[in-house]
Amino acid sequence: MHYAIIAAGEGSRLAQEGVARPKPLVELNGEPMILRLINIFTRCNAQSISIIINDFMPEVKDFVKSLQLDVPLNLVIKSTPSSMHSFWELSKVMAPGKFCLTTVDTIFREEDFARYIHAFEADTSHDGMWAVTPFIEDEKPLYVDVDSKMNIKAFCDKEFDGAKYVSGGIYAMSDSAFPVLNDCIEQGISRMRNFQRALIAAGMRLKAFSIDKIIDVDHASDIEVAQRFINEK
Repeated sequence: MHYAIIAAGEGSRLAQEGVARPKPLVELNGEPMILRLINIFTRCNAQSISIIINDFMPEVKDFVKSLQLDVPLNLVIKSTPSSMHSFWELSKVMAPGKFCLTTVDTIFREEDFARYIHAFEADTSHDGMWAVTPFIEDEKPLYVDVDSKMNIKAFCDKEFDGAKYVSGGIYAMSDSAFPVLNDCIEQGISRMRNFQRALIAAGMRLKAFSIDKIIDVDHASDIEVAQRFINEK
């Protein structure tokens, strides 16, 4: 399994709220968020890890470059207008095959993530597997409409009757998604949720995998919440 991390955001809300460190280096229980992801990926059979960071956070660049890993590490340094554009830049350096993509501030329990990755590795009938959650704390959640077998039918900006899940911001898929991504870029589509809709429109077979709780670190107050969450048994 290959892995990719989007860590190219500005982290402006954290900075405005007095957090001095760049978001990827914010520590949860003494471990920078970006390193926590890398360590989890390594324990989940990583074949390679690709990371994109922006070009105005030299501390993050120096930190990533200082890492000594047992798997190939591809580092892209570029500021982009959206997470979808960051994904597109990553796609240029990623190895072919199955991969999992997430943003640096997506927080989950390792045991939940490991079950999710194992399920996707074993799946032979879907093009992608999305981590979804019934826990809604996002300011602008993306609702996921699924059938009785957890096949994804649609991605919705607004809550609908019977809605159970929102996207957790963790995407496992194969490189067959790259042509759809390229088409989105050519068409001027600039939001990750619209790329996800384009996958459905292109006939890609996507399955949802439910994880009880996934949270983001967007505000200073979220740091303590995230630390308590990952320590819960």
